[in-house]
Amino acid sequence: MKNLFILLCVLTIVSCKEEPKDYVTLSGKIDNKTSDSILLRSRMLTKTILVAPDGTFSDTLKINAPEVFGFFNGNIAAPIFLKNGFDIKMNADMDDLEKTVKFSGRGSEHNNYLTEQMQLERKLLDQDKLSSLTSDGLNKEIEDIRKELLAFYNRNENIDSTLTNMAKANLEPMLNMYHNYFAETIAIREQFPAGSPSPTFENYENHKGGTTSLSDLKGKYVYVDVWATWCGPCIAEIPSLKELDAKYADRNIQFVSISIDDAMRSGGGDLEVAKSKWRTMVEEENLIGLQLFSDKNWQSDFVKDYKINGIPRFILIDPNGNVVDANAPRPSSKKLIELFDSLSI
Repeated sequence: MKNLFILLCVLTIVSCKEEPKDYVTLSGKIDNKTSDSILLRSRMLTKTILVAPDGTFSDTLKINAPEVFGFFNGNIAAPIFLKNGFDIKMNADMDDLEKTVKFSGRGSEHNNYLTEQMQLERKLLDQDKLSSLTSDGLNKEIEDIRKELLAFYNRNENIDSTLTNMAKANLEPMLNMYHNYFAETIAIREQFPAGSPSPTFENYENHKGGTTSLSDLKGKYVYVDVWATWCGPCIAEIPSLKELDAKYADRNIQFVSISIDDAMRSGGGDLEVAKSKWRTMVEEENLIGLQLFSDKNWQSDFVKDYKINGIPRFILIDPNGNVVDANAPRPSSKKLIELFDSLSI
């Protein structure tokens, strides 16, 4: 009788044990939301979740296999790892999603790991730092980064292998991409050392009328922005460039933007159409500084001499026409302000 009682107790416990869910539960709260909905997107699935006025949200979804999704609120995004059986609560401030996002509940450890991984990679692959190194320094730094990231990927055996295997598979392609990009940047700086004579441009069409040459600006620092109307990253720097122009309005520096809009990309083979698009954007966006149009776009001597193969590209030239930085920081980089201040501009 006693054994029968024990058996019944065991069966009762087993029967009450929670069965694994074949779906994901995702809930939480976001502050400073930029949209009234959240979009979850992966290679195989897209899901929209409504966000209440107070920023709370809750929904479920069933997925075929564990996968990293993109979590979007408006144009703000972060990765999130989902697997059937997870019951995740997410809290974040959309004003700084990467630094504020926190996960709790079943599956949270994997997502907190993913967030920490993203933050570590961003910290180690700091563009300002990597671009300031020498060629040998870059090689050593990339190797140190490889070791640190591998140690991080391997440090917690409880993290789902989907995440760790993906991180390891992406490591070499990611590091090669960064190495190749910054190796080219550093090579340019080494080829045009500070104090060497700068390549020049002559008689470039000026939006305000007439033409302008680099020699016309002698006696001033010249910050050159090489761009085009079709270049998204170029357009993204315009607000910061305007802020710089206002900040240094009474200083000895001239901001010069040189468009390399070409006939084939901007005008269907017609250079005048390309120029028209340039003039229209200068006027509509109220672009500041000297707005010039290069004489032969990518084939211009100034562009070829400075080894410009991609845009935007920024160059700083001193009052004597010598190179300060052949691959200067972008307007949006705090490093540029530091550079200006070091020169007492």
